[in-house]
Order: sequence, then C-alpha cells, then structure tokens
Amino acid sequence: MNDLVLLKLGGSIITDKSSDDDCVVDHQRLKRISREIADRGMTLIIVHGAGSCGHPQAQRFRLNEHLKPETVQGIYITHEAVASLNREVVAELREAGIEAVGIHPFEISTAKNGRIVSFNTDIIKMLLKYGITPVLHGDVVMDTARGACIISGDQIINYLAKQLGIIKVGLATKVPGIIQSGEVVRLITKDNLNDLDISGSSDTDVTGGMKGKITEMLLLAENGTESAIFGESMIGEFLDGKEHGGTIVR
Repeated sequence: MNDLVLLKLGGSIITDKSSDDDCVVDHQRLKRISREIADRGMTLIIVHGAGSCGHPQAQRFRLNEHLKPETVQGIYITHEAVASLNREVVAELREAGIEAVGIHPFEISTAKNGRIVSFNTDIIKMLLKYGITPVLHGDVVMDTARGACIISGDQIINYLAKQLGIIKVGLATKVPGIIQSGEVVRLITKDNLNDLDISGSSDTDVTGGMKGKITEMLLLAENGTESAIFGESMIGEFLDGKEHGGTIVR
C-alpha cells in the first residue's frame, strides 16, 4: 500500500470550534474540500478530527480520566457527537462522487492508558481493495486501564500509517503549517523541536491541538515516514504531489 494516501481533515476546518453551540458543521468548506478530493479520482484513507462535535462533550464528562459511574453516559454522548459528524462528512464526500464509507473506531479498537492497542485494519484493507474510501475519525474507545479514553485522529493516522505501510501522510489544518514568528516552519525533526514554541489549541481540545499533532507525527517519523501539515486550501496541491507551502515532519 505504498502508493496509498492518508489524509487528515482537522476538526477545526470542518466545524466551528469557537461556536458557543456544540457540533456546528461548516458545510460550505466541507463541500469545497470534498470536490477538491473528488477531482483527483483517488482512493485514499480519510481521517477527520472531532472539532466542536466531540471535544466539548469529552471534556464535559472527563473521558480522558478514569471512568466513573457519573461519567459513563459520556461514552454514548461523545461517540454519538463524533459519529454524527462522520455521517455529515461521508454524505458530503458521496455527494461529490466519492464512494466513501464511515468507520467508527469505537466499534473496532481498544486502548490502554490512552494509546491504541488493537484496531481491526482488515475492514479498511477490504474496502480499499474494492475502491471504497474509508472515513475514520477521532473517537471515544474502551480503555483496559481507564475504562474509556479519547483517541485522536492524529493517533489513528500514526497507527494506520505504520500498520498499512503508508508513506504519504498529510494533515490539513486551519493554518498553513506550524507558525513561528509569523512564518511557516518548513521542517520539524526531533533535533529542532526544542527550539520551537508549540502550544496546544486555544479552542476546546482534549487531544492537545497542534502540539498533539507534532507529537504523533514525530512518532511516525521514527518509523521512517514523513508527514506534511498544511492549510486546507492546499489539499489539492498535496494530493497532486506539488508544493503546498506547509511544514514537513521528518
């Protein structure tokens, strides 16, 4: 699967994370992104973030802490929020002409202390075999140590890229890359990471925002796979193998 592309759509570009309301989907931008992907005629794996359709709920029920009787209901509420967003994403992709199917990590994976320990990739392989685009998302999953936890879309990308041998990985975000002093940092490695000031998200985000992305992508780089972080307006350029002006994590 070395020619396969793994594309992450950040939750901040498909939802309004700054809204006072939960789960506000940016349909206009999602339509534009879906057409951009459809125009390439590629079969790829898409993973999307939760944005306002998951982070507020997970935070409200403290799902990254040990599960308690009073927070158990948060599993359903949070999963339903991200699953509803996934249905919206899949619907827009299909409207654009992409044979897309949603896959919920809650149903096919487990974790231990917040890290994935099992994930049924056979389903993904079979869909790809028939030219179907799997669409996954950050989700709540059962955790053997905590009871439940949140696994981010970025952790899913890291896991799938390693398990499936994918070497082309891109993360589309609301910013053109990692920004320092008003400029895009073109390359990040473990050697220059300490020279950068990378903070978490300013919006509600239980998975660490940009800092969480870099952490996952550096783990992926240790396995020999580089990834790109770029603005959502450059998705077409990334898929075409052209200059996207973003940050490479190597």
